[in-house]
Amino acid sequence: QVQLVESGGGLVQAGGSLKLSCAASRNIFMFSTMGWYRQAPGKQRELVTGISTGGIPNYADSVKGRFTISRDNAKNAVYLQMNSLKPEDTAVYYCNSVPQVWIGTADYWGQGTQVTVSS
Repeated sequence: QVQLVESGGGLVQAGGSLKLSCAASRNIFMFSTMGWYRQAPGKQRELVTGISTGGIPNYADSVKGRFTISRDNAKNAVYLQMNSLKPEDTAVYYCNSVPQVWIGTADYWGQGTQVTVSS
């Protein structure tokens, strides 16, 4: 069974922090680089950070120095610590493998978690 469940979003003022969590099914998590993606209104979904099975992270320039990704291989979980949040970080955040999971001819996504940053 394929499953991705994101949580931890919310409304925060600019400069604040949030920590997102993702529970993934083992068949997705075990051998995959995992990532956090986001989709802002009217924009395409984008990958903002990923972490390899060995724990090596990489970040988009827009979040570098502010966001930290981590993974717990024992729990099949991925986390995103977001600090110094900006209004432009407002989006629905999704976790997924990198590249994302495909089932047949369609890519699979969880429900995501909304992050709203007020100015």
